[in-house]
Amino acid sequence: MTPGKAGNQDGRQQMHGSSKKDELETGTMAESDQVQQANSPVNDATLFAGLRMFRGVDEYLVASCLARTARRDVAEGETLLSPEIPNKFVYLILSGQMRVHLESAESEAFLTLEAGDCAGEMSIIEEKDPSAWVIAESECHLMVLDRKMLWELIDTSHAFSRNILRVLSARLRNDNQAIAGSSDMIREYQRNAVTDALTELHNRHWMEDMFRRRLARMQDDGIQATFMMLDVDYFKNFNDQYGHLAGDHALCHVAATLREHFRPSDMIARYGGDEFAVLLPETDMEEAFSIAERVRKAVHESLDTDAGNTGESPITISVGIADMKAGHTLESLLNDADAALYRAKLQGRDRVCS
Repeated sequence: MTPGKAGNQDGRQQMHGSSKKDELETGTMAESDQVQQANSPVNDATLFAGLRMFRGVDEYLVASCLARTARRDVAEGETLLSPEIPNKFVYLILSGQMRVHLESAESEAFLTLEAGDCAGEMSIIEEKDPSAWVIAESECHLMVLDRKMLWELIDTSHAFSRNILRVLSARLRNDNQAIAGSSDMIREYQRNAVTDALTELHNRHWMEDMFRRRLARMQDDGIQATFMMLDVDYFKNFNDQYGHLAGDHALCHVAATLREHFRPSDMIARYGGDEFAVLLPETDMEEAFSIAERVRKAVHESLDTDAGNTGESPITISVGIADMKAGHTLESLLNDADAALYRAKLQGRDRVCS
């Protein structure tokens, strides 16, 4: 006798007989108020054809199940499963659609279950409360299997067991996709936390963390470095004359010029408003001055006409440079660069000072 035939015969012995039927009729399906709305048992074998759980299952077992199932009708918007309510049944959707919500009943739907799908199997197999809310998207007709029947089908039918595995595999795949999506969102949140929304340069929060770390490493390793503060000249006047939208374009124009003319190893950040900060590792004052002059000229010579600049009022920047010395902290280095920037402003702007 082949294993498949043996399983079918065992199933007939376990799932057929008046004692099992009497047990169901007297109370198994009535043990929870979850099935108070259940109608008469499902008695149409053709309904099983579209149910993934019963694909390939022996017809004799299917017929035996018909006498032991109930049908439950769920109204649109009604909650079928909730983490707050213990579950004792597996529900197979005969018609209609149901939504699965992970965070709360009001959160965005994670998954939609349609005719042929099932709900509640995870809480039965794990013997835990449901992990999600399942709510009717439309009026639904469900077939109800109790815990005992589910395990009997798993024990007696290889086909049913395979189908359960496929269902669980699909659930796991959906969970993995959700985790991957969440990881993408987390990475996006992390990027936004350290990126200036307007210029897409790193922001001050990133600067205060990363500049401080890099300075400490360079001081420990005896590496030379310089620090720059850059400021857009007469930016308030520019905003007043051309408007804030033009001012935003001007800042983006300056940021793009900085990205283009500083080296990949240089660390650039928007310090705030119209000010930018740059840390240049392995750079002495002479080289830093040359780089700053090149950047200043590039900003001066590239007129941003889209920002409302007609050529009469070119965008210019002033730059202050400070040399990192032993014992310098980020704050003291910033103060030195800011003092140099102030001197550049006093001397007429559109220039570099140290």
